[in-house]
Amino acid sequence: MLHPNYYVELEKYNKLIEAPNRKADIYNGIFDRYVNPVLTRRHIPLTWKYDLNIETNPFFMERLGVNAVMNSGAIELNGKFYLIARIEGADRKSFFGVAESETGTSGFRFWDYPIELPDTCPEETNVYDMRLTKHEDGYIYGVFCSESKDTKNPDLSAAVAAAGIVRTKDLKTWERLDNLKTLRSPQQRNVVLHPEFVNGKYAFYTRPMDDFIDTGSGGGIGFGLCDDITHAVIDEELITSKRKYHTITEAKNGAGAVPIKTDQGWIHIAHGVRNTAAGLRYVLYAFATDLKDPSKVIAEPGGVLLAPYGKERVGDVSNVVFTNGAIARENGDVYIYYASSDTRVHVATTTIERLTDYVFHTPEDKLRSVDCVKQRCEMIQKNMQILNGESAAQI
Repeated sequence: MLHPNYYVELEKYNKLIEAPNRKADIYNGIFDRYVNPVLTRRHIPLTWKYDLNIETNPFFMERLGVNAVMNSGAIELNGKFYLIARIEGADRKSFFGVAESETGTSGFRFWDYPIELPDTCPEETNVYDMRLTKHEDGYIYGVFCSESKDTKNPDLSAAVAAAGIVRTKDLKTWERLDNLKTLRSPQQRNVVLHPEFVNGKYAFYTRPMDDFIDTGSGGGIGFGLCDDITHAVIDEELITSKRKYHTITEAKNGAGAVPIKTDQGWIHIAHGVRNTAAGLRYVLYAFATDLKDPSKVIAEPGGVLLAPYGKERVGDVSNVVFTNGAIARENGDVYIYYASSDTRVHVATTTIERLTDYVFHTPEDKLRSVDCVKQRCEMIQKNMQILNGESAAQI
């Protein structure tokens, strides 16, 4: 017998899903934030959390709770928006679910069931942060972090990170391929598959790491090629966007969304990390690589593209924003999906034109305070000349 509380909670759930979203009153000319997150733990279907039978769940308790919904891969298919969200259960295990929307800024509903990945890695404990690439070979690829216990380390928290790979054509049936192997990097995470062949090969953006948390000798976002994606092996990783001292990428950086193709280059939205007294701070930044040689950085504006703001600063892991999904539409609109504080998913909207202008015309980081002040004073001086000219014209 169905528990009567189900209808009470269902009404709340439907009200949440159907609520409109609007742009926030925050301006920077680059993108628009939205007032409400697009996915939260409250967006999880009731059937995923509750036993609806009043006999076996008389108090209508959450039997399989959900802690957070975050870090979503994104793709547009047949005019609809799809997010492959990382859903973290109350048991700390993450899994993936497909959420669908007509607008891209609200109304996201999860499909009836979460994704059941083929169980081909018996040592795998946890999976998360899937990037979705619509590749020119006709498949949609999902590249995610596959986490296993480090059996060589007695520390109970020691883990090994690898890049798992799956592919599909409909987001429903998934084929599991071999995990990516990088011969020079012991561990990998935040790996992104480039959407086009490069020199006839599959291209990956990687993050070379010495262990599960620290990059160690990893110098930044890597780039490598492989012949066979079903048994992907990268022999050599070139460093594209480099980590730099006293910048937003000082501690580490990693690829985020699948790069967006423009007339001037591939635009990347990545994350940078620095250490603070309050812990690691994650922000988003952008750079561009060459259309013919995606390993070559051709533009890298200085500073932050997007940082946690207001309520976004608070959550399971505070002061963090992270992206692994963006959608660039044929009409030029761009939807950037980002998680805040490992808790919820937001959207920021912009256009190809604005992103291109930002990446190619925003000054680079001068790396020293004295030079950064000179850079700012030069802009102020130009602005004062314009203002003085306008004032003179009005007299």
